[in-house]
Amino acid sequence: MPLIVKRLVGLALLAASFTLAALVIRFQPAVEHEIRSLGVLAYPLAIVVFAIVASAPFSVTDALAIMNGAIFGPLVGSIVNAIGLVLAALTGYWINRHASHMLDLDAYLERLPSWVKRFPVGSPAFLLSVRIIPGFGGTVATASAAAFRIPVWVHVWTMCAIAVPICTILAIFGDRVTVFLHQTEYRAAHYCDTHRCPHFTFRHHPKATPTP
Repeated sequence: MPLIVKRLVGLALLAASFTLAALVIRFQPAVEHEIRSLGVLAYPLAIVVFAIVASAPFSVTDALAIMNGAIFGPLVGSIVNAIGLVLAALTGYWINRHASHMLDLDAYLERLPSWVKRFPVGSPAFLLSVRIIPGFGGTVATASAAAFRIPVWVHVWTMCAIAVPICTILAIFGDRVTVFLHQTEYRAAHYCDTHRCPHFTFRHHPKATPTP
């Protein structure tokens, strides 16, 4: 696939994911009602969805982290994100151990900036540094950990050390934006209940009834 097509697909997925997050925030009461109707299944479902998306190569989990904060609140949303990230780390590691040929790792390692290349590939410092790179950093880190047979617990903690704080901030952001948006809508709808608003009365001219 040509590079320009890959970039366009990536931009399209990014735009679609954040559009979905914006719709969830906008219609949060209705979305939350539907999610809550699942009962206790709502939490494992959200965790599984997050884990599947986060374990996929070149995935965009930012929008999902925002949505979980908007739906479940900052605390529960952050916990859902954290558990989903641990499962995603395990799943991604397993996938790359069995399908490492699907990614041209050498080509991506050559594209890394010089400040990352000074660390030995597969070392904790390398894995932490490369995950900071937006876009393909997380995918390269997971593929490197699997290809160089890094212990899975090292892969999990280096991934979570970077991703959990970011997703926690995004969950808090999603919750705060949702609260602000719906409080603003409520105040606008009930503004005249607490403030003096002008009321205009228009004179209605009765229509003349036709005479037979």
